[in-house]
Amino acid sequence: MRIAVLTGGGDCPGLNAVIRAVVRRAQNHRFEVVGLRDGWKGLLEDRMFPLTRENTAGILHRGGTILGTSRVNPLTVEGGAEKVLSNAKKHGIDAVVAIGGEGTLSAAARLHEHGLPVVGIPKTIDNDLNGTDYTFGFDTAVSIATEAIDRLHSTAESHKRVIVVEVMGRHVGWIATHSGIAGGADAILVPEEPADLGVVAEHLKRRYAGGTSFSIVVVAEGTKIRASPDEPEHVITSGALDEAGRVRLGGVGQYVAQELERRTGFETRVSVLGHIQRGGTPTAHDRVLASRFGVYACDMVARGEFGRMAGLRGNEVTSVALADATRTLKRVPAEYFDVAKVFFG
Repeated sequence: MRIAVLTGGGDCPGLNAVIRAVVRRAQNHRFEVVGLRDGWKGLLEDRMFPLTRENTAGILHRGGTILGTSRVNPLTVEGGAEKVLSNAKKHGIDAVVAIGGEGTLSAAARLHEHGLPVVGIPKTIDNDLNGTDYTFGFDTAVSIATEAIDRLHSTAESHKRVIVVEVMGRHVGWIATHSGIAGGADAILVPEEPADLGVVAEHLKRRYAGGTSFSIVVVAEGTKIRASPDEPEHVITSGALDEAGRVRLGGVGQYVAQELERRTGFETRVSVLGHIQRGGTPTAHDRVLASRFGVYACDMVARGEFGRMAGLRGNEVTSVALADATRTLKRVPAEYFDVAKVFFG
């Protein structure tokens, strides 16, 4: 059997670990493995190369992906699904292992409906996929954001400032919530709960009145902002679109910092962590989780479990339907965020 592996969407710590795991497990099943260049582009443009034990050695700890990545969705390209199926047949590909987030795996689910045998592996620093408790890459992103918050604490205290830390996550607040709790943030703003900046400003004033002369505010990039109770909530964007046609988020940290300084009179600065959260060496947790996903996905191919994704439930890796995993975003539950609120202030 010949299987093809692709990585799609944003780069993510742990991608190379999962590629390595698929190749190693494939040897046990006597599968041949090829890598597809730049996500679904590899099948659209007929670009692939052999993946072997030799050319995947030494990549466990490396960030990024040796396969390259893109956000191209074949279903948005004229005749894209037909090209994918034609090229898969041309090269004798019996199964595709698609490693990606909501966009990549939504395309995988649709292509399976068109007849492509596909297995998914959940990858995203945002942790927004249903069907899995955690995605690999998330732990690394949270660790990086937490370290940044720790470092910003000292400068905020030294200069008696408010520092707003903008983190990734698009339309979910998992990174903000986890890193905010771990880093001891004084307020956390997430997309799941529209932020009333008047309330946040009063909260910071109470802290200063109580003798604390600095504060850390963590805000997720897709947080809905309400300047006052009678104003509509809105998401701040750059106005541009990414490769997948999605609106590029960005600027919420600067907006929140300006508004809080205006409302409180406290000197306020913003730190936008950006792509540093998803680059570089994966944590040990993400290396292990990625390796487990890769092994399990290869076993799913051997069992013929197509149209499904490897997912983590508790500490057990299991198989879930791709359609279920990509139907809606996995948001931070209210009761989970209530834990974070205990520490505000």
